[in-house]
Amino acid sequence: MTAGLEDFQKFGKDQFEAVNTAASTFAKNVQAIATEATDYSKRSLDHGSAFFEKLLSAKSLDTAIQLQSEFAKTSYAGFVAQATKFGELYSALAKDAFQPLEKVIAKVQARSE
Repeated sequence: MTAGLEDFQKFGKDQFEAVNTAASTFAKNVQAIATEATDYSKRSLDHGSAFFEKLLSAKSLDTAIQLQSEFAKTSYAGFVAQATKFGELYSALAKDAFQPLEKVIAKVQARSE
């Protein structure tokens, strides 16, 4: 009877530690995503401001159109690169956060077999 109680306590402790580790990892990854979003917003704002200054100094319509075209290309390329980065960060978030829980589930499945 004592062995069963000790096993139950160990199982509860393992689950608690797994959930605690998962929550900690989740918070760390969410912080990384928030930091990346803030950095991207700052870079995007700086890029837009620099474009606007160049546009104001354009002497002809052709120059303005060329500047706008270059801005659109670089903005789109930057957005695609950032979307890829966010995808990688969210993927890492899911993988890292659920890894400790997967270990507990594997233990439970192994014991039930």
